Amino acid sequence: MKLLRYGPAGHEKPGCLHTDGTIRDLSGVVADISSATLSSEVLAQLIGTDVSSLPVVENAGRIGPCVGAPSKCVCIGLNYSDHAAETGATPPSQPILFHKATTSICGPNDDVEMPRGSEALDWEVELAIVIGKTAKYVSEADAMDYVAGFALFNDVSERDYQVRREGQWTKGKSHDTFGPLGPWLVTTDEMPDPHNLPMWLDVNGERRQTGSTSTLIFNVPTIVSYVSQFMTLLPGDIIPTGTPPGVAMGMKPPKYLKVGDVMTLGIEGLGEQRQTVIAA
Repeated sequence: MKLLRYGPAGHEKPGCLHTDGTIRDLSGVVADISSATLSSEVLAQLIGTDVSSLPVVENAGRIGPCVGAPSKCVCIGLNYSDHAAETGATPPSQPILFHKATTSICGPNDDVEMPRGSEALDWEVELAIVIGKTAKYVSEADAMDYVAGFALFNDVSERDYQVRREGQWTKGKSHDTFGPLGPWLVTTDEMPDPHNLPMWLDVNGERRQTGSTSTLIFNVPTIVSYVSQFMTLLPGDIIPTGTPPGVAMGMKPPKYLKVGDVMTLGIEGLGEQRQTVIAA
């Protein structure tokens, strides 16, 4: 099932994408697509719903982030072997974790703000894991039981803030609008193997990233299990899993984003996004 949220920021309504391409209203079934909705019991109810009987949303307007109010966004760094090579980094022996502020999460087609003083704004197309039930000390063998589904994510980054301003990566990852999420949350029954998905990103119509989740260093079960050893994961939590090569930082010379640039990106089966860079 492809779950989504539509409407003005802060006032999104729950919906789903029908196979006929229409958006159907889920307001009569659930209040939102959020932590309370993503339990296995409620998901089973949603998946069993006759979508064709739901009201058609004639004018959805804005598409919001496909998960509302996640408790946290835990990201995995340098998790593609070809991206690690691009940056000149040694592939990590364990997953690199960093946090992205939940206030950075926005809709898939919302404008992306260039922070004041920014000179190194970058893009990263990523597969995001969405957690479906509370996970603590989960084994790799059981990890997929804790996953509600997957979504497209753009891990927008300010590289000067991330690398040169010392401390953790979080300060370069957490500005408002640095986390476009969606358009849909695709439940695991429609995405049985997330490890062979083509992915791409263009800037102003020029291809910058071409990759596949097949080059992940740490796969989805490993990531979920590993993160759950250090913190309790809650329903609705988001784990972006890293990016393939082609980021601005890896170019010689770097080609960072500027105001007016347009990013378009997608992952097979997870839809597409489009963002315009504006001044903060």
